Amino acid sequence: MRLHEIASRLGCALDGDGSLEITGVAGLEDAGPSELTFLSNPRYAPQLKQTRAGAIILGRQTPRPPIPVLVSDNPYLDFARALELFYTPPRPAAGIHPTAVVAPSATLGEGSSVGPYVVIGERVRIGGGAMLHPHVTIYEGVEIGDDFCAHSHAVVREFCHIGHRVILQNGAIVGADGYGFARRADGSHHKIPQAGIVVIEDDVEIQAHTCIDRAAVGETRIGRGSKLDNLVQIGHACRVGSNAILCAQAGVAGSTVLGDNVVLAGQAGIINHLHLGDNVQVYAQSGVGQDVPPGQKVSGSPAFDNRQWLRAIAVFQRLPELQQAVRRLQAERQK
Repeated sequence: MRLHEIASRLGCALDGDGSLEITGVAGLEDAGPSELTFLSNPRYAPQLKQTRAGAIILGRQTPRPPIPVLVSDNPYLDFARALELFYTPPRPAAGIHPTAVVAPSATLGEGSSVGPYVVIGERVRIGGGAMLHPHVTIYEGVEIGDDFCAHSHAVVREFCHIGHRVILQNGAIVGADGYGFARRADGSHHKIPQAGIVVIEDDVEIQAHTCIDRAAVGETRIGRGSKLDNLVQIGHACRVGSNAILCAQAGVAGSTVLGDNVVLAGQAGIINHLHLGDNVQVYAQSGVGQDVPPGQKVSGSPAFDNRQWLRAIAVFQRLPELQQAVRRLQAERQK
């Protein structure tokens, strides 16, 4: 594909030879003379001098290297869009594989593909264009919108609701029982029936081996456009707002509410019954034990304001030195 065609389809301004034939896209260090790359993080700007790429997507203020440039307001996004021009994931043919088990009362929309050993329960309703890869299981009473994609070993439990254009990666579990038990007088545990459901709104992606628990009553809800990374745990009756980002191994305990655009970095943990406002950011390995107002950035365990945490951690690294200084002062006073 000619570079000028790519620029036109991405809506980017072209600076340089638009007749260059582009055969693919690659990272800044790996791209070759016929490939398109990008730079979005100024930290990697020195690598521009060594890149072998044929062309590059850059921000408006980034210095120009001596190769053709596609000028972009969002280089990372436009690189992702360029990648789509060269790579299309394989799509199984529409139809139901002979080894799949589909209940007679289930309905599937036009153009759906049901792969080998898929199981679809009674009274399931799935919209058009669905792709269910091998060994996916959909329990009874589930409702799913259009353009659903479930990769191998994903499971949607009974009566859950899933919107349009939702993606479940391998082993994702929607609607497992919440962790609910009542203690008896003798110390043993009585299982609380998990009669609620999970609701996944439109354009959500849930990645590999992430689990979203159903509520005991009511619902657990994941808001529109949110993206959950691998190995994320969402407890029963939680509510996650729209466009949230929950990174790998983050955990949210039951009945907690996350606002819109919340970011939980890797291994962040949130205890139960909290409220994190819109645009809150929780840094990696932080433990949140109290409500967080909108727009705050918190770090540490227990988590507190990120700027204070950065100052505190700088002091923490000097504690042995400070301890010695205090001991010297104490010794001098005792003389």
